[in-house]
Amino acid sequence: MDPLAIDDEIESILYIAREISVFKVPPLSSNEGYRAAEWGDLGQPLWKGRMRIVETSKGVTIRLEDAQTGEGFALAPYDALKPSVEAVLDSSRYFVLRVEDAASGKKAYIGIGFAERTDSFDFNVALQDYTKRFKAAQNPPSPTEKASPHLPQGPKKDYTLKEGQTFSINLNLGSKKPTSILGSSKSSSTTSSGGGIPLLPPPPSAPKRK
Repeated sequence: MDPLAIDDEIESILYIAREISVFKVPPLSSNEGYRAAEWGDLGQPLWKGRMRIVETSKGVTIRLEDAQTGEGFALAPYDALKPSVEAVLDSSRYFVLRVEDAASGKKAYIGIGFAERTDSFDFNVALQDYTKRFKAAQNPPSPTEKASPHLPQGPKKDYTLKEGQTFSINLNLGSKKPTSILGSSKSSSTTSSGGGIPLLPPPPSAPKRK
């Protein structure tokens, strides 16, 4: 590998928590799930720092880092099909995170806690948005699903007239004689010889003054 090669991997930050607390998680006592109340004194965490959810072309990772230096404390690859995050049963601010050692591949479970419920809500939303995008990319709609069932299929036809083109319309009106719109055909004798609308008599003239 070229020692001068630079890693041009682009990182997209999906979420940042300025303050996160880490706790030791005891083994599960039942199949119901984890409870933060069983982690001991929540006011005395094992570690405090920041969290970042980072997306690259290789996937998404949840990173716990020192808030000042950026030094990594733990890393959790996030699989949308097999999430590495599990909510506890007794609080909306605490979760269990499955972290992984990049060198040895060993995995462990730790508890994490947010200072505010709004932070944990945004954390959930960021993971849900990524999961939706991931599943949509894995199952793109087929061409038949994209087409509207109300529209005819096949190539579109051009019905516009080109320059110099004309068209004609033949109207078959039959041999019926025109009738007056003011009466039946019997009253046609009172109309002008041309048929159609009868001519009304002119208004009477004003009497001449003597």
